[in-house]
Amino acid sequence: MNKRLDLNLLPIAVAIFEERGVGKAAIRLGMSQPAVSSALAKLRAAFDDPLFVRTAHGMEATPRAQALIAPARDVLLRVDRDLLSSMSFTPVTSTATFTFALSDVGEMVFLPRILDTLQKLAPLASVRSVSPPPNELRQAMETGEIDLAVGYFPDLEIGNFFQQRLFTHHFCCLLRADHPIGGKRLSLKQFLELRHVVVRAEGRSQELFERFLASKKIRRKIVLFTPHFMSLPMIIARSDLVATVPHAIGMYYSEHLANIKAMSPPPLDLPRIVLKQHWHRKSHHDPRNKWLRKLVSQLFSQESDEWKQRRAISESARSRRASA
Repeated sequence: MNKRLDLNLLPIAVAIFEERGVGKAAIRLGMSQPAVSSALAKLRAAFDDPLFVRTAHGMEATPRAQALIAPARDVLLRVDRDLLSSMSFTPVTSTATFTFALSDVGEMVFLPRILDTLQKLAPLASVRSVSPPPNELRQAMETGEIDLAVGYFPDLEIGNFFQQRLFTHHFCCLLRADHPIGGKRLSLKQFLELRHVVVRAEGRSQELFERFLASKKIRRKIVLFTPHFMSLPMIIARSDLVATVPHAIGMYYSEHLANIKAMSPPPLDLPRIVLKQHWHRKSHHDPRNKWLRKLVSQLFSQESDEWKQRRAISESARSRRASA
Protein backbone atom coordinates (compact mmCIF):
# COMPACT_ATOMS: atom_id res chain seq x y z
CA MET A 1 0.00 0.00 0.00
CA ASN A 2 1.12 3.55 -0.69
CA LYS A 3 2.09 4.92 2.71
CA ARG A 4 1.16 8.43 1.61
CA LEU A 5 -2.54 7.75 1.39
CA ASP A 6 -4.69 10.82 0.79
CA LEU A 7 -6.96 10.86 3.84
CA ASN A 8 -9.55 12.80 1.84
CA LEU A 9 -10.31 9.49 0.12
CA LEU A 10 -11.53 7.82 3.32
CA PRO A 11 -14.99 9.47 3.41
CA ILE A 12 -15.48 8.34 -0.19
CA ALA A 13 -14.60 4.74 0.67
CA VAL A 14 -17.05 4.77 3.58
CA ALA A 15 -19.81 6.33 1.43
CA ILE A 16 -19.39 3.72 -1.34
CA PHE A 17 -19.46 0.96 1.29
CA GLU A 18 -22.63 2.26 2.93
CA GLU A 19 -24.48 3.27 -0.25
CA ARG A 20 -23.34 0.20 -2.27
CA GLY A 21 -22.80 2.30 -5.34
CA VAL A 22 -20.74 5.09 -6.85
CA GLY A 23 -23.76 7.10 -7.98
CA LYS A 24 -25.48 7.10 -4.59
CA ALA A 25 -22.17 7.87 -2.86
CA ALA A 26 -21.70 10.85 -5.17
CA ILE A 27 -25.16 12.20 -4.29
CA ARG A 28 -24.52 11.76 -0.56
CA LEU A 29 -21.16 13.50 -0.75
CA GLY A 30 -22.33 16.28 -3.05
CA MET A 31 -19.78 15.25 -5.68
CA SER A 32 -20.02 14.36 -9.33
CA GLN A 33 -20.06 10.66 -10.22
CA PRO A 34 -16.85 10.95 -12.30
CA ALA A 35 -15.09 12.52 -9.28
CA VAL A 36 -16.12 9.61 -7.04
CA SER A 37 -15.05 7.12 -9.71
CA SER A 38 -11.68 8.87 -9.93
CA ALA A 39 -11.30 8.73 -6.15
CA LEU A 40 -12.14 5.01 -6.18
CA ALA A 41 -9.45 4.45 -8.78
CA LYS A 42 -6.92 6.16 -6.47
CA LEU A 43 -8.05 3.99 -3.55
CA ARG A 44 -7.66 0.84 -5.62
CA ALA A 45 -4.16 1.87 -6.65
CA ALA A 46 -3.23 2.79 -3.09
CA PHE A 47 -4.37 -0.56 -1.65
CA ASP A 48 -3.58 -2.67 -4.73
CA ASP A 49 -7.06 -4.13 -4.45
CA PRO A 50 -10.37 -3.61 -6.29
CA LEU A 51 -12.01 -2.85 -2.92
CA PHE A 52 -15.53 -2.79 -4.40
CA VAL A 53 -16.92 -5.09 -7.13
CA ARG A 54 -20.23 -4.92 -8.93
CA THR A 55 -22.82 -7.55 -8.03
CA ALA A 56 -26.55 -7.97 -8.46
CA HIS A 57 -26.96 -6.23 -5.11
CA GLY A 58 -24.74 -3.27 -5.92
CA MET A 59 -21.07 -2.63 -5.10
CA GLU A 60 -19.84 -5.23 -2.65
CA ALA A 61 -16.74 -4.73 -0.54
CA THR A 62 -13.80 -7.04 -0.85
CA PRO A 63 -12.22 -8.44 2.32
CA ARG A 64 -9.58 -5.70 2.05
CA ALA A 65 -12.26 -3.01 1.93
CA GLN A 66 -14.15 -4.56 4.82
CA ALA A 67 -10.97 -4.42 6.90
CA LEU A 68 -10.50 -0.79 5.85
CA ILE A 69 -13.96 0.55 6.73
CA ALA A 70 -13.88 0.23 10.55
CA PRO A 71 -10.52 2.06 10.95
CA ALA A 72 -11.63 4.66 8.38
CA ARG A 73 -14.82 5.36 10.33
CA ASP A 74 -12.77 5.69 13.53
CA VAL A 75 -10.38 8.17 11.89
CA LEU A 76 -13.26 10.26 10.52
CA LEU A 77 -15.01 10.22 13.90
CA ARG A 78 -11.87 11.42 15.67
CA VAL A 79 -11.32 14.15 13.10
CA ASP A 80 -14.91 15.32 13.54
CA ARG A 81 -14.79 15.11 17.33
CA ASP A 82 -11.28 16.34 18.10
CA LEU A 83 -10.45 18.65 15.22
CA LEU A 84 -13.60 19.98 13.63
CA SER A 85 -15.34 20.43 16.98
CA SER A 86 -12.57 22.84 17.98
CA MET A 87 -13.58 24.97 15.00
CA SER A 88 -16.91 25.79 16.60
CA PHE A 89 -17.89 27.34 19.90
CA THR A 90 -20.82 26.40 22.12
CA PRO A 91 -21.25 29.12 24.76
CA VAL A 92 -23.81 27.29 26.90
CA THR A 93 -21.34 24.48 27.71
CA SER A 94 -18.15 26.55 27.69
CA THR A 95 -16.08 26.80 30.86
CA ALA A 96 -13.77 29.40 29.30
CA THR A 97 -12.49 32.51 31.00
CA PHE A 98 -13.16 35.56 28.85
CA THR A 99 -10.48 38.16 29.46
CA PHE A 100 -11.08 41.82 28.64
CA ALA A 101 -8.64 44.70 28.76
CA LEU A 102 -10.60 47.58 30.31
CA SER A 103 -9.73 50.84 32.00
CA ASP A 104 -11.55 51.75 35.20
CA VAL A 105 -13.90 53.91 33.11
CA GLY A 106 -14.24 51.02 30.68
CA GLU A 107 -15.28 48.70 33.48
CA MET A 108 -18.04 51.12 34.40
CA VAL A 109 -19.27 51.50 30.82
CA PHE A 110 -18.89 47.95 29.52
CA LEU A 111 -18.47 45.38 32.26
CA PRO A 112 -21.96 45.31 33.86
CA ARG A 113 -23.74 44.54 30.58
CA ILE A 114 -21.05 42.14 29.39
CA LEU A 115 -21.14 40.20 32.66
CA ASP A 116 -24.93 40.09 32.79
CA THR A 117 -25.20 38.79 29.21
CA LEU A 118 -22.42 36.22 29.56
CA GLN A 119 -23.99 34.82 32.72
CA LYS A 120 -27.12 34.14 30.67
CA LEU A 121 -25.54 32.84 27.47
CA ALA A 122 -22.43 31.14 28.91
CA PRO A 123 -23.39 30.30 32.52
CA LEU A 124 -20.36 28.09 33.14
CA ALA A 125 -17.83 30.66 31.91
CA SER A 126 -16.09 33.37 33.91
CA VAL A 127 -14.94 36.91 33.15
CA ARG A 128 -11.62 38.56 33.94
CA SER A 129 -10.91 42.28 33.59
CA VAL A 130 -7.30 43.48 33.35
CA SER A 131 -5.61 46.81 32.73
CA PRO A 132 -1.99 46.19 31.67
CA PRO A 133 0.43 48.87 30.43
CA PRO A 134 0.36 49.38 26.64
CA ASN A 135 3.49 47.31 25.91
CA GLU A 136 2.20 44.39 27.99
CA LEU A 137 -1.26 44.68 26.47
CA ARG A 138 0.00 44.10 22.94
CA GLN A 139 1.97 41.04 24.00
CA ALA A 140 -0.91 39.58 26.05
CA MET A 141 -3.27 39.92 23.10
CA GLU A 142 -0.75 38.30 20.79
CA THR A 143 -0.38 35.29 23.08
CA GLY A 144 -4.14 35.01 23.56
CA GLU A 145 -4.03 35.84 27.25
CA ILE A 146 -6.43 38.74 26.54
CA ASP A 147 -9.38 38.14 24.22
CA LEU A 148 -10.53 41.71 23.59
CA ALA A 149 -9.49 45.24 24.47
CA VAL A 150 -12.66 47.34 24.71
CA GLY A 151 -12.56 51.11 25.07
CA TYR A 152 -10.04 53.73 24.01
CA PHE A 153 -6.72 52.07 23.10
CA PRO A 154 -4.80 54.22 20.60
CA ASP A 155 -1.75 51.95 20.90
CA LEU A 156 -3.71 49.19 19.16
CA GLU A 157 -4.55 51.28 16.10
CA ILE A 158 -1.60 49.89 14.14
CA GLY A 159 0.16 46.57 13.67
CA ASN A 160 -1.40 43.13 13.90
CA PHE A 161 -4.71 44.28 15.32
CA PHE A 162 -8.25 44.53 14.04
CA GLN A 163 -10.73 47.01 15.43
CA GLN A 164 -14.44 47.76 15.35
CA ARG A 165 -15.97 51.09 16.29
CA LEU A 166 -18.73 50.87 18.92
CA PHE A 167 -19.71 54.44 19.84
CA THR A 168 -18.32 57.78 20.97
CA HIS A 169 -18.32 59.49 24.34
CA HIS A 170 -17.58 63.06 25.32
CA PHE A 171 -16.35 64.88 28.41
CA CYS A 172 -18.22 66.65 31.17
CA CYS A 173 -17.29 68.63 34.27
CA LEU A 174 -17.92 67.55 37.86
CA LEU A 175 -18.71 70.04 40.61
CA ARG A 176 -20.28 69.70 44.02
CA ALA A 177 -24.05 70.01 43.83
CA ASP A 178 -24.21 73.16 45.97
CA HIS A 179 -21.34 74.86 44.16
CA PRO A 180 -21.76 78.63 43.80
CA ILE A 181 -21.75 78.18 40.02
CA GLY A 182 -25.23 77.09 38.98
CA GLY A 183 -26.81 76.23 35.66
CA LYS A 184 -25.98 73.38 33.29
CA ARG A 185 -22.91 74.81 31.58
CA LEU A 186 -19.64 76.42 32.45
CA SER A 187 -18.49 79.39 30.49
CA LEU A 188 -14.89 79.35 29.34
CA LYS A 189 -14.19 82.16 31.80
CA GLN A 190 -15.64 80.12 34.68
CA PHE A 191 -13.75 77.01 33.56
CA LEU A 192 -10.44 78.87 33.56
CA GLU A 193 -11.09 80.64 36.86
CA LEU A 194 -11.92 77.43 38.73
CA ARG A 195 -9.26 75.30 40.38
CA HIS A 196 -8.91 71.82 38.85
CA VAL A 197 -8.36 68.20 39.76
CA VAL A 198 -6.62 66.30 36.97
CA VAL A 199 -6.84 62.51 36.72
CA ARG A 200 -3.86 60.74 35.23
CA ALA A 201 -5.17 57.18 35.20
CA GLU A 202 -4.05 54.11 33.24
CA GLY A 203 -6.90 54.71 30.81
CA ARG A 204 -5.90 56.77 27.80
CA SER A 205 -9.06 58.84 27.31
CA GLN A 206 -7.85 61.66 29.54
CA GLU A 207 -4.86 62.11 27.24
CA LEU A 208 -7.25 63.33 24.53
CA PHE A 209 -8.45 66.15 26.73
CA GLU A 210 -5.01 67.09 28.00
CA ARG A 211 -3.48 67.11 24.50
CA PHE A 212 -6.33 69.28 23.24
CA LEU A 213 -5.77 71.89 25.95
CA ALA A 214 -2.03 71.85 25.28
CA SER A 215 -2.59 72.32 21.54
CA LYS A 216 -4.78 75.36 22.25
CA LYS A 217 -2.31 76.66 24.84
CA ILE A 218 -5.07 76.65 27.45
CA ARG A 219 -3.73 76.62 30.99
CA ARG A 220 -5.78 75.76 34.05
CA LYS A 221 -5.24 76.29 37.73
CA ILE A 222 -4.38 72.72 38.73
CA VAL A 223 -4.20 72.04 42.45
CA LEU A 224 -4.27 68.22 42.42
CA PHE A 225 -3.07 65.38 40.22
CA THR A 226 -4.43 61.92 41.01
CA PRO A 227 -4.22 58.53 39.25
CA HIS A 228 -7.68 57.51 40.47
CA PHE A 229 -11.23 58.34 39.43
CA MET A 230 -12.63 56.69 42.55
CA SER A 231 -11.44 59.44 44.86
CA LEU A 232 -13.00 62.25 42.82
CA PRO A 233 -16.46 62.26 44.49
CA MET A 234 -15.01 62.71 47.98
CA ILE A 235 -12.66 65.45 46.75
CA ILE A 236 -15.22 67.32 44.65
CA ALA A 237 -18.01 67.09 47.24
CA ARG A 238 -15.85 68.82 49.89
CA SER A 239 -14.33 71.57 47.77
CA ASP A 240 -14.93 74.12 45.03
CA LEU A 241 -12.69 72.16 42.65
CA VAL A 242 -13.75 70.95 39.21
CA ALA A 243 -12.75 67.79 37.34
CA THR A 244 -13.21 67.09 33.63
CA VAL A 245 -14.01 63.43 33.07
CA PRO A 246 -15.63 61.08 30.50
CA HIS A 247 -19.35 61.65 30.75
CA ALA A 248 -20.09 58.05 31.86
CA ILE A 249 -18.13 58.82 35.02
CA GLY A 250 -19.94 62.12 35.44
CA MET A 251 -23.39 60.57 34.93
CA TYR A 252 -22.72 57.75 37.36
CA TYR A 253 -21.40 59.96 40.13
CA SER A 254 -24.12 62.58 39.75
CA GLU A 255 -26.87 59.92 39.76
CA HIS A 256 -25.65 57.78 42.62
CA LEU A 257 -23.68 60.04 44.94
CA ALA A 258 -24.86 62.95 47.02
CA ASN A 259 -23.58 66.48 46.49
CA ILE A 260 -22.14 65.82 43.01
CA LYS A 261 -23.42 67.32 39.78
CA ALA A 262 -22.30 66.76 36.21
CA MET A 263 -22.24 69.74 33.89
CA SER A 264 -21.67 70.05 30.19
CA PRO A 265 -18.05 70.67 29.22
CA PRO A 266 -16.75 74.20 28.69
CA PRO A 267 -17.49 75.89 25.36
CA LEU A 268 -14.54 74.36 23.57
CA ASP A 269 -14.42 72.15 20.51
CA LEU A 270 -13.34 69.19 22.62
CA PRO A 271 -12.46 65.88 20.96
CA ARG A 272 -14.79 62.94 21.39
CA ILE A 273 -13.67 59.59 22.76
CA VAL A 274 -14.05 56.91 20.07
CA LEU A 275 -14.63 53.61 21.85
CA LYS A 276 -13.79 50.43 19.97
CA GLN A 277 -13.15 46.75 20.46
CA HIS A 278 -9.75 45.46 19.40
CA TRP A 279 -8.45 41.94 18.79
CA HIS A 280 -5.24 40.39 17.51
CA ARG A 281 -5.12 39.04 13.97
CA LYS A 282 -4.26 35.57 15.37
CA SER A 283 -7.74 35.49 16.93
CA HIS A 284 -9.56 36.85 13.90
CA HIS A 285 -10.92 33.44 12.80
CA ASP A 286 -11.11 31.84 16.23
CA PRO A 287 -14.74 30.74 16.84
CA ARG A 288 -14.75 31.76 20.50
CA ASN A 289 -13.30 35.19 19.76
CA LYS A 290 -15.68 35.72 16.85
CA TRP A 291 -18.64 34.87 19.07
CA LEU A 292 -17.39 37.24 21.78
CA ARG A 293 -16.83 40.09 19.31
CA LYS A 294 -20.31 39.66 17.88
CA LEU A 295 -21.76 39.76 21.39
CA VAL A 296 -19.91 42.99 22.25
CA SER A 297 -20.94 44.65 18.98
CA GLN A 298 -24.58 43.74 19.66
CA LEU A 299 -24.46 45.11 23.18
CA PHE A 300 -22.74 48.40 22.41
CA SER A 301 -23.46 50.83 19.60
CA GLN A 302 -24.22 54.51 19.20
CA GLU A 303 -27.93 53.69 19.20
CA SER A 304 -27.83 51.52 22.34
CA ASP A 305 -25.46 53.68 24.39
CA GLU A 306 -27.12 53.63 27.81
CA TRP A 307 -24.98 56.52 29.07
CA LYS A 308 -26.27 58.76 26.30
CA GLN A 309 -29.80 57.81 27.28
CA ARG A 310 -29.07 58.43 30.95
CA ARG A 311 -27.72 61.89 30.09
CA ALA A 312 -30.93 62.78 28.29
CA ILE A 313 -33.06 61.43 31.16
CA SER A 314 -30.95 63.22 33.75
CA GLU A 315 -31.18 66.56 31.94
CA SER A 316 -34.93 66.13 31.54
CA ALA A 317 -35.30 65.38 35.25
CA ARG A 318 -33.25 68.45 36.18
CA SER A 319 -35.43 70.61 33.93
CA ARG A 320 -38.58 69.31 35.59
CA ARG A 321 -37.16 69.97 39.05
CA ALA A 322 -36.15 73.48 38.05
CA SER A 323 -39.62 74.30 36.74
CA ALA A 324 -41.42 72.76 39.74
